[in-house]
Amino acid sequence: MKVVVLSLVAAMATLALGYSLSWTITPIVIGLTYAIAALGVSVMARAGQISFGHAMYSCISAYTVAFLARAMPGTDALLLIMAGVVASFLAAIVIGLFVVRYRGIFFGMLNLALSMVLFALLGKLYTLTGGSDGMRIVRPTMAGVLMERESFERALLVLTLVLSLVLAWWVQRYFRSGSGQALSAIKTNETRIEYLGFSAYFIMWKGYLLSAVVVGFSGAILALMQGLVTPEIGSWLRSGEFVFITILGGAGHAAGAFLGAVGFETVKLVSAAYFPGLWQFLLGLTLILVIFMFPTGFVGQVMKRIATRKRDEARARANATLQARVSANTHAPVRN
Repeated sequence: MKVVVLSLVAAMATLALGYSLSWTITPIVIGLTYAIAALGVSVMARAGQISFGHAMYSCISAYTVAFLARAMPGTDALLLIMAGVVASFLAAIVIGLFVVRYRGIFFGMLNLALSMVLFALLGKLYTLTGGSDGMRIVRPTMAGVLMERESFERALLVLTLVLSLVLAWWVQRYFRSGSGQALSAIKTNETRIEYLGFSAYFIMWKGYLLSAVVVGFSGAILALMQGLVTPEIGSWLRSGEFVFITILGGAGHAAGAFLGAVGFETVKLVSAAYFPGLWQFLLGLTLILVIFMFPTGFVGQVMKRIATRKRDEARARANATLQARVSANTHAPVRN
């Protein structure tokens, strides 16, 4: 309940900031797309599998938005987002069928290889994709209303915040479900899962689909926010940033992706402003410090402290109850 309240408060504060300082809308929305993508990556991280190529689903979604907007001018932004997510889902169905057979470094590198193939194709097919110059997207209507740029960005901010809350709730509910628990169990003992009668392959495949769909939302929103889609959206550097945020925030809770994104964007903006030649060094140093100090990320450290506090409170209650019983037995009258 506390997490829900804090999430709503944070969303309202972010919305107020965006409406009061219009120049913050773009970095806020872009930061939220990174958080949403990291949320998708964290789904597979629950199974101990880190994908270094999940940006390809963001790229697939973004280019679907661009192609559809060019082929069917006047298509609403909401329909474009849904089309991008569906394209990511369909791609994940096919790719996931053989990717989820692998574990560890093979899983991560196979996703990376596929994303680099997509990246190369988008850059080479200039007549179709615009190559490295990308494809521009004419600002569409939002819920049937044609808006000016500022109004459109504000509407997109509201939509992104709502989607962030809904997706975080959806992923966290999945984590607590039977499928989510089984996905976590793959990290500890996959053989035991098989002995219990569950298919580790099918569990991984469902988790992979959910992961791709969530990342697909980030790509579609980013395409509409920028008004431009380039192959860089699917580069391995972008995938690395998603992994960075996931590790920074932790995969123990859906909130970890958003905490990691806040930390990532803060370090990136501050270091780029004050140390423009060292911002990549500072990002790497931050990740090293987090790994050593908080191996389970920000959210893992918070959950650890909450668990410790609850355990201490339970011990205090048990001790108080024991002392009360001892005191009651001591002062009780002795019967002959």
